Amino acid sequence: MGDQVADLPLSAPGGLALSEELLLRLRDEVGPAAQEAVEAIIAAIPGYADLRGDPGVRVGQAVQLALDHFLTLAAGSDDASTPVAKSTSGAYDLGRGEARSGRSMDALLAAYRIGARVSWRRLSRTAAEGGMSAESIGAFAELVFAYIDELTAASVTGHADELASSGRARERHLATLTRRLAGGADARAVDEAARRAQWSPPTTLTCLLLTEGQGAAVRTRLDPRTLSVSGDLPDLDDAWTLLLVPDLSAGGRARLVRDLSGRGAVVSSTLPWERAAESVRRARALLRLPRRRLDTLDADDRLVDLVLAADPEVRDDLASRLLAPLADVRPSQREALVDTLRSWLLHQGRRADVAADLHVHPQTVRYRMGQIRDRFGDALDDPAVVLALVVALGRAPTPAERRDPSDESGRSRPGSRAGPPRGRLPPLGGGGTSVPLDADCDGVRGRISARHRRVDRSTGPGFHENCTANGEPGDSAGL
Repeated sequence: MGDQVADLPLSAPGGLALSEELLLRLRDEVGPAAQEAVEAIIAAIPGYADLRGDPGVRVGQAVQLALDHFLTLAAGSDDASTPVAKSTSGAYDLGRGEARSGRSMDALLAAYRIGARVSWRRLSRTAAEGGMSAESIGAFAELVFAYIDELTAASVTGHADELASSGRARERHLATLTRRLAGGADARAVDEAARRAQWSPPTTLTCLLLTEGQGAAVRTRLDPRTLSVSGDLPDLDDAWTLLLVPDLSAGGRARLVRDLSGRGAVVSSTLPWERAAESVRRARALLRLPRRRLDTLDADDRLVDLVLAADPEVRDDLASRLLAPLADVRPSQREALVDTLRSWLLHQGRRADVAADLHVHPQTVRYRMGQIRDRFGDALDDPAVVLALVVALGRAPTPAERRDPSDESGRSRPGSRAGPPRGRLPPLGGGGTSVPLDADCDGVRGRISARHRRVDRSTGPGFHENCTANGEPGDSAGL
């Protein structure tokens, strides 16, 4: 590359009629001009704030060397190609260094512009004071900016060459790091991948799943350290792009969820970066929850659903055991009773709220709860039973899940298997003796009339429902 930059021609004529005295005065300005240029660059460009101290001194020396080379060129040296070659070679290396640091050329180009302006201001003032003519000062300015153009072109070339040679390799290292984080690899493997990818761990990571074609557009609004990978991901269709977003604040997360509304994205939990795999697992679990196709899922809003869906088979087994008293009820009636019991538990026995939730008349709720009390009795006053029922029934089945008692796999729906005799609830722990249920409305029906009913405790999950004389909900006397 050194031979290439040596052949770069200056677009402005070289060689000015500089007296030896003026040249010495200009060289005396090189050091202060370089220092002033570095200070102006640090103040104007946030990306170079770290140039204070020793790094700034080294950059100042590089600027001073470039200015000194420029003056040699301007003085009409017999071999002006030597300073050009040295300067452009340094500029080329500077461009490569910017690429290795992960920065674009924007900041470096801005630095060149500021440096040229500051240097020209000092050098032109000295040249004017030294008696340089207006025509010569114009040629001097043309040469200054032609020189800057050559340095800029060399830096752009170096930046592009570095990206071409190392960019693809770093992308592979970043992809490896992302897969290891997402897969829960051991700390040593993750640290090695991070070192190879030149990636500094953040405080937190948030898993984001985007549908095909959205990843590139969304990434432009995220932290540059965001990791991403597409295709060949365990338990994910190839159409998904997985991103790990670093240090997403609460406000930034809320804005991201809002911006992704209606795009079918998944925003998982924000967790310490070492728990990135857990954030990814939650994102996968969110995809298994019922939703409309373009709904964006936010883990923070669906934590209860994630808990209830964590082990569907265990939950179904628990529901089947708890709903055993309804085993001999025909499927359509059992479904209505289960829905009513779920709503009753979640609304803490407020009949009007249950009726509104189920879109039925409050008397229908009373009638159904009478049937449920008939079969469950005082077990529904037991906090342990209530807790188990809330866990088992907390998530209402989707329409697709409401199927016949036995599906094609032969697995029975919760509550459809043969249960204990009416009035007894199987033990929650599996095995042992079933729990007796004290209330049996069959006997009650024969001993009470419609005008003398038991007290209805409708303010909580524990209740004693009225049993009508004919078993129909239409009897509302005394309600």
